[in-house]
Amino acid sequence: MPGIKRASPGADDEKNPLANVELKDEDAQNLQDIQKEIQRVELVVERQAMQKLTPVYEKRRAVAKSIDKFWPVALMNNATVSFHAQHNIDQIALSYLEDLWVVRDPTEPRCYTIEFYFKPNPYFTDSVLKKEYKYVPPPAASDEKADADGITDSMLDFSWIRDVQPSATPIHWKEPENALTKLHPRVAEEGGDDDMPAEAGSFFNFFEIADDPFDIGTTIASDIFSEAVDYFLGNVAGDELDSEEEDSDDDDDDAEEIDLEKPRAKKAKNE
Repeated sequence: MPGIKRASPGADDEKNPLANVELKDEDAQNLQDIQKEIQRVELVVERQAMQKLTPVYEKRRAVAKSIDKFWPVALMNNATVSFHAQHNIDQIALSYLEDLWVVRDPTEPRCYTIEFYFKPNPYFTDSVLKKEYKYVPPPAASDEKADADGITDSMLDFSWIRDVQPSATPIHWKEPENALTKLHPRVAEEGGDDDMPAEAGSFFNFFEIADDPFDIGTTIASDIFSEAVDYFLGNVAGDELDSEEEDSDDDDDDAEEIDLEKPRAKKAKNE
């Protein structure tokens, strides 16, 4: 006797009550309005936090200057920076870094200038290297009036790609033929459709080339700068880049190796 085939759950034609939820025009507009209000408040809170933090960062700045290689160690404990400063000569040059500061644009604090302050070194004559991410207001911003908190509608529609223009800063190399960016240039992807280079080259390409496809500036300004103490102590966990060759990168530069991985309260990444 043939068995009876049971229908699987949900096999009937009963309609899914969540499949076609209709949204009235009025409700859609209300949602957009409340989302805009949330964004406005979040932006105000973010600006207020930056204002409160600035004097504290100034205090940290004074303390950090008294600690040898504070900023080189903090930077190298970040996976993005350490990946782009993997050439030993880059790390030696960075060991002369004595101060790092981020200056926020007073009109649009999400834009900024990153400043690297160097001690005299054998590589370049510049005492300060800067990378500016300049705010370029959209055309509509010229006719806008800010509210009591200084917020305009165009600020709520802020787009990093559209409204920010990164700058290039020339480095005055003491031996131009041995410039680190010449020894290790950024190499474009041949025939590639995207803007991601095939090779990043020297970390100092970050300054000399305006484009920042690896978001190094964002990493420094929004992550490392605010968490500098934890990065210096190695307390930032889970900050790793995926790599199949993570432990096999010790190449021929070991003769001049500089230890920028100390001190560490605990390991932040696998070695």
